[in-house]
Formats: sequence, structure tokens, C-alpha cells
Amino acid sequence: MIPEDRAFPAFAVALGEEGSDPLVLHEGEMVRVDEFAASGHYDRMDSDLADVAALGVRVWRYGMPWRLAEPSPGVYDWTLWDRALDACRRHGLEPVIDLCHFGLPDHYAGFCDLGWVEGFTRYVEAFLDRYPEPRWFTPVNEPGITALLSARMGMWNDRRATEDDYFTALANIALANLGALRLVRADRDGWWIGSEGFGCHLTDPGDAAALRAATDARDLEYAVWDLHLGVAPRGIAARLTEVVPRDVLERIEALAGVVPADRIVAGHDFYPVSVAAHGTRAERPVTIADRIAAYEATATAWYERYRVPFWVAETSNLSLPVEQGTEWLGALTASLTSLGERGLPVRGICWYSRGDQFDWDTALTVPVGAVTEVGLFDAERKPRPVAAAYAALAARFA
Repeated sequence: MIPEDRAFPAFAVALGEEGSDPLVLHEGEMVRVDEFAASGHYDRMDSDLADVAALGVRVWRYGMPWRLAEPSPGVYDWTLWDRALDACRRHGLEPVIDLCHFGLPDHYAGFCDLGWVEGFTRYVEAFLDRYPEPRWFTPVNEPGITALLSARMGMWNDRRATEDDYFTALANIALANLGALRLVRADRDGWWIGSEGFGCHLTDPGDAAALRAATDARDLEYAVWDLHLGVAPRGIAARLTEVVPRDVLERIEALAGVVPADRIVAGHDFYPVSVAAHGTRAERPVTIADRIAAYEATATAWYERYRVPFWVAETSNLSLPVEQGTEWLGALTASLTSLGERGLPVRGICWYSRGDQFDWDTALTVPVGAVTEVGLFDAERKPRPVAAAYAALAARFA
């Protein structure tokens, strides 16, 4: 048994700080996005964490950019991590450690190039050696989304746009993530607290083309969990076994069970925008109730396939008016309660993020500082009504 205060809560009410840092092509030049810089978090770290703690939140998804922690190959600068973890201790926040959030250090070519995986392994080893306290880890944030936007949609980093490149990047990222978790488990009784995009798909009965499109999208999305959890990919995703080199697949297969099920909380990153309507269903509005029902059905099917505990690792009003944040939170929380009452191992919810984000209307590809209104606190750090609702939720599960 691990100490009760180091076990992940039965139901966590968490927050995170948006720290994405991919490379994007903007006005003909490769530009580094830095969400911490855009929000001013580097300069206001202590007061931002104080605001989080004042809500009664104790679980805090957090990570400093890898590129700043490793400015040149094998050379580490722990200044930001020291500040960040000191602030966590000062404000009573237990961090879920995020070590790679959509971007690589400049000395790595991209996610499709296997070379960065070895560098990430060295970085994780160095982190664990320096910081013995953390127990909860999301080594690579949203592996599937990282691969999708970098290697399938051509928007970030590698800027590739083929299915083969997607499978290559996805396998490399899964290998890095699982390898990091192996190191965590060898060093301490650590947990894998996951975070991954969670798509839900709506179709009308009898719309065969829409059903096919939804099934293909789901199978591609599920490939990330298949690789991590040792399940054979299905449908069009099964082709990844023909694309990914055999030695990489064998290394992934050997690592798939490295974290015991009682130390896994898989992450569903579910937003209003996560629900896609296909075919004739796209011709009608999709309400909050429709979106929540889609999540319940999809989460149920997901659990039947993978049989591990899960949480909503990210949510907000993203794609809905900011005024509907409280309504969205209430509906999603009620849904998670319902799933739990049906016997599914639901382990929490995380509003993402503490403050407003920047340029997510273009998926970070036009980094001009446009505010994306999704925070419990606005860009001026004033609390929205949803912040009070979230504090009440945190008190309920304290």
C-alpha cells in the first residue's frame, strides 16, 4: 500500500496550466509557440498557483517546456522546474508532471524521427534523479493529438500530412511515453495519469457513409490507446503494423504492461468541440445534452474495450460561449456521476485551464495573441462565474 496522501484521489477535481509549445509556420517562417509566455505565467507563477489553491484545488496538471529544460543536447537547465515545484509545495498543490507538451527542443528534427526518443529518455532520467517527490506523471501530453497535428494534418512541428507519417509519429511517441513510464516505475511507485484527445461521433441511423466516416475516425483515434494498452488496432488503424518498423512495434509491445492497472488513470480530453457530427446529422444543431450523451456512450464503449480507470483530463467551454461554462461543467459532472453509479471507474475531472488561452481558434497556427476564452480566470486573471462553481465542486470532493 502506498501512503494515502500519495495515491491519486478517488475523484480528483483538478486544474492545469496551458503550456503548449509546438513549432508552426507563420508568415513564411517557423515560429515557436509559447503559451506560458503568451499568458504571462512565467512572471506570475506564484500568484497563479495561489489562485488555484484558493479554489480548494489540490491536483495540478503542470509541466515546464522541455526545450527550455534542455537548451542543448544533454545539457539541462532546471531553473524553471525548480521554481515551478517550489511553488507547488508552497501552495499545497500535488503536480501531475507533464514533460513534453506538443513541442521538442530545437536540436531534434521532429516526432517522425526516432532520434528524439532516446533524448527524451535521457531527459526523464535526469528529471527523476533531480526530483524524487512527484508520483503522478503524464510524460507526453496527448500523444495522439501530437501525432495528428504534426504528421497527419501538417500543422505543427514536422508539418507532414500522410497517414503513414501519422502512424510513424504515433508509434515513436507511444514508445517514448511508455519508456518514460518504465523509468518512473523503476524509480518510484509512480502513476500514469493520462491525457488524450477524446473524440465522439454522431450519425443518423441508416446514413451508411457517415457511419463509415465515424468508424474510421474512431479507429484512428483509438490507435493511441491500442499501442499503450496492448490491444490490436482495428479497422483502418490496423495498417499501422505494416508501416511502423517491426523493431519499434516489438519495443512498444514489450512496454505495454509496464504500469499496473491500479496505477493507471487514462485521460479523456473532452470538450464541446470534441463531438463531431457526420453526414445528415451535421445538418442539425448539436446541443450540450447531445454532446454529453455522446460522451457517455463513447466512454462506455471505450471502457468495455480497455478496462482501465479514466478521468476527464481536460475540459472547458471550448467552442461554446464563455457564458455557458457553468452549464457545461454541471452537465459533464452529472454525466461522470452517472457513469460512476453504473460501475465505471471514473477518477475525476480537470478544467483546462486555469486561465484563458491564446490562438486556439486556429489550433495555434496563427500565433498573434488572440484570446481563447476558456479559463476559470480571464486573461486579466479575474475569476469567472464558473470558477465559483468549480470551487464548490472541489469542496464537494475534498
